[in-house]
Amino acid sequence: MAEAERPQIYLITPPTLEPAEFAPRLTAVLDAHPVACVRLALASTDEDAVARAADACREVTHARDVALVIERHLGLAERLGLDGVHLPDGARSVRAARKALGPDAIVGAFCGTSRHDGMNAGEAGADYIAFGPAGATTLGSGERAEQALFEWWSEMIELPVVAEGALDAATVKSLSPVTDFLAFGEEIWREANAGAALARLIAAMA
Repeated sequence: MAEAERPQIYLITPPTLEPAEFAPRLTAVLDAHPVACVRLALASTDEDAVARAADACREVTHARDVALVIERHLGLAERLGLDGVHLPDGARSVRAARKALGPDAIVGAFCGTSRHDGMNAGEAGADYIAFGPAGATTLGSGERAEQALFEWWSEMIELPVVAEGALDAATVKSLSPVTDFLAFGEEIWREANAGAALARLIAAMA
């Protein structure tokens, strides 16, 4: 697969992180691989903790012209100087987020396995739609975003699509021709050398 045809890389932070420890790890990965976007996806609702993590990640990403979006915390996106927001509730909040952040911000929507929800989110103003989990997982209901969903979307819809959740090498290889972005989170951060883990997944695209 030619470089231009490959999906772009989208990174998702761990749900808990220590900014001083995570920033060098993120730096190493971004310096080793071309990444289009990073999502700050913290489990914490503590604004101070989220702000500290956002500051550390923003310093790394913006120095490298990589977009940084935040999951859920719409009110913090603009205040912390981030590039936009990732909404985990499908189309429900897209219109409000677009109105709050303006036309230039990135607004992404996670739509699970629902083609209908994806189309509604696109019509409401989302910049990209994420489907998942694309790989096999015991988390949640266990329902997967199947290959056929990405094939249909790539044929019928121009809006960029992200595949995420439990991505292994085999899933990466099969989805690469039919998705615009592949999103990696714990798949790489659980490894001591996250950059090497990402390199193996990128190699699977070929």
